[in-house]
Amino acid sequence: MASIESNQLLLAAAQACEDKKAEDIRILALDPAESGLTDYFLICNGTNDRQNIAISDEIELRLKREFGVYPNSVEGRRQAEWILLDYVDFIVHVFSAEKRAFYGLERLRKTATTLSIDDLNAELKARITAARAKAPKKTAPAKKKAPAKKATRKAAVRASGAKKATPKKQAKTKTRAK
Repeated sequence: MASIESNQLLLAAAQACEDKKAEDIRILALDPAESGLTDYFLICNGTNDRQNIAISDEIELRLKREFGVYPNSVEGRRQAEWILLDYVDFIVHVFSAEKRAFYGLERLRKTATTLSIDDLNAELKARITAARAKAPKKTAPAKKKAPAKKATRKAAVRASGAKKATPKKQAKTKTRAK
C-alpha cells in the first residue's frame, strides 16, 4: 500500500498535468500481486510534442519545489512521444495521442483499478484523519523546575560545617585632636 506521502506526490503530479491542459488523465492503482514495480501509473497525453515536454517539465518542477523530490529516471524526453518519469511509488506516462492508442497501457493492465483524482483525494484525507486519530495526543508541558543556583563559596563552606577563615580586622584607632 502506498504511503500518505506518495499519494500526496501523485496528487500534485496529477494537478500539474491538469494545469498544463493534459488530456485524458488517468490514475491506475496497480494490483500488488502482479506488479512489484510500482503502486500507481499516472497516464495522460498532450496534443503535440511541445506540450508533452511542458507537462513533464511542470510535473518535475512542482514535485521538486513542493516536496524536494526528483524522478529516479526520465526516458523519452528527446522524442517527446512517450515521456516516462519514474518516481518509484508511481510512474508518470505522458503520451502523444497516437502512441497512447498504439501501446494501450490501460488494456495491458486489466487488473488495475482506475481512480479519479477526487477518489484519490478522498482516500488521502481518510488516511490522514485515521493517522491523526491513532497518534497520541500531546499533553500540556510539565512545569519546569527552577534552575539550580550556582553554589557560592559561602554556601559550600556552610554545607561543610567548616568555619570560614576571615582576615583579622584591624582596629581603627581614632586620634582625637586635643
